[in-house]
Amino acid sequence: MAIKMHQGLKQSQSLMITPQLQQAIKLLTLTHLEMTTLISQEMVENPMLEEMDGEMLSGAEEPSREELDAQEATSDSFSGPELIEGAKESFDWESYTESFNSASSSSPNMKESSSPEDMPSYENMVSKGQSLQEHLEWQLRMENLSAEHLNLALDIIGNIDDDGYLEVPFDDIVARNEVKDKDDALGMLGLVQHLDPVGCGAQNLEECLGVQARMLPERCPLVELIIERNLHDLEKKDYARIAKDFGVSKDKVKEAELIIMQLNPKPGRLVSAEETQYVVPDIFVAQVGGEFVVQVNDEGVPRLRISNLYKSLIKNSQSNTEAKEFVQDKLRAAMWLIKSIDNRQKTIYKVANSIVKTQQEFFKKGPAFLKPMILKDIAGEIGMHESTVSRVTTNKFMHTPIGTFELKYFFNAGIGGKNGGIDIAGESLKLKIKEMIANEDPKRPLSDQKISELLSTRDIVVARRTVAKYRESMGIAPSSKRKK
Repeated sequence: MAIKMHQGLKQSQSLMITPQLQQAIKLLTLTHLEMTTLISQEMVENPMLEEMDGEMLSGAEEPSREELDAQEATSDSFSGPELIEGAKESFDWESYTESFNSASSSSPNMKESSSPEDMPSYENMVSKGQSLQEHLEWQLRMENLSAEHLNLALDIIGNIDDDGYLEVPFDDIVARNEVKDKDDALGMLGLVQHLDPVGCGAQNLEECLGVQARMLPERCPLVELIIERNLHDLEKKDYARIAKDFGVSKDKVKEAELIIMQLNPKPGRLVSAEETQYVVPDIFVAQVGGEFVVQVNDEGVPRLRISNLYKSLIKNSQSNTEAKEFVQDKLRAAMWLIKSIDNRQKTIYKVANSIVKTQQEFFKKGPAFLKPMILKDIAGEIGMHESTVSRVTTNKFMHTPIGTFELKYFFNAGIGGKNGGIDIAGESLKLKIKEMIANEDPKRPLSDQKISELLSTRDIVVARRTVAKYRESMGIAPSSKRKK
C-alpha cells in the first residue's frame, strides 16, 4: 500500500474557554476578600471602570459605529442574561448603566444592607507572632557562650520542627559543626532543651518527656523510670506489668500516670508564629418573622459603571485609531467584569437560598439535625451544573444565628440508610458517637461494635468499621485506651 502526503481542508467544532469565561469561573471560586481585592486591582488597571458615588447617569445618546463594534463582548459560553445586543442599531447607555450598576452590587430579592451594628465584628489587624526558633534564639543569646558553642546551639535550634523535635539526627549536626568534644555538644543540646518551652530539641517522645520530668518542682523517680522504660506499657494501660517491673503498687503507677499526663508531648506548639486567619462570610442568614432570610455580603464591593470620559473617546471622531482600539478593548473587559460580578452574586444567592430551604431543621435545632445533602441535589434545584455549585461552595462561609459554617459543611452523603435504616449525615453521626462516648461508663467504655449496635436501636444501621473511622477522625482513642 502506497503512502503519500496530501493537503486538505477540514471543518470541526471544539470547546474553547475564552479569557472572559476563565475570569468568570475564577470569580466564583474567590472568597469575599479576594474578590474585593481583584476588583480594586481591575479598577486601577482598567480606566473604563469607575465607582458610582450615588448620582445616576443621564442622557441617552446615539452611539457611533465604533461604539457598536465595541459591544461584541458576547456571553455564549456563560449562563445568565445577555450583556450586549449587537444587533440593535442604537444603544441606550442610560438604561444599560442603570440596569448593570444596580445589579452589580446587590443581590436579588433583598432589602438594603443592615447597619454595621447588626453585622458580626471582625479583627481587621493582626500582628505577626514570634516563631519557635526566634523565641529559643532570643533566650540563647542571653547565655555567655563561645562562638563555637553558639553556632552549634543555633544549628540545633534551626533544625527543630514546629512540634519541638529535632528534624535531623543529632550526630549529623555535631559532624557538620566539627565539634571535637562530644560532651560539649551534649551540653549544648541539654542547654537548648532546658530553654522555654522545656523539652524542645528532643529526638523522641521519651527524651522530650524525660527532660520535662526532671524539671518538675518535685522530682519523682518513678515517673522518670516509667518514661524511660515503660512508656509503651503505660499507653496500653498495662498497670500490672509496670507495677511488677518496679515493685510498686498499681495505685503508685496511676499516680505517676497523672503526673505524666500533665507533661506536654509537643512543647513547640506552645510558641507559634502563625497568624490568626479571620474569615469574612459571603452570606448572612437571619431569622425574620420565623423565616430564615438569605443576604449576600456586598460590603466592600464597589458599584461599578463605565466611565463617561472614556465613552466620549469612542464617539470622538478625531481620536486616533490606536486610542480607540485601546478604549474598545478596555470597554469589553469592563463590561464583562461587571456582568461576572453580577452573576457571581446571583449564583451564590441561589445556592445559599437552596441550602437554607433544605436544611431548615439544622438552622432551628442545630448540627445534630443536619440532613444528608449532595451537590447534585442543589444543582438540580437551581438548574446549574454540579461543578458550578462546587466552585461556589469552595472557601465560602455562611454566618447563621447558630454560628459561622463553610458551605462545604452542609454537604454530607447519607449514612445508615440500608436495611430499612434512616439516612443520617456524617456530621450528625459524629455528634451521636461523641455523645455516646461522653456518657459512657469510664470503667466499661463502649467498643466500636457496641456503639454500632446502640445506633441500630435508633434505626441507624452503621457498620463497626464506619464507627471506628468517624471516632478516629474526631481524635478519640479506642475503648481499650479509654478505660479507667
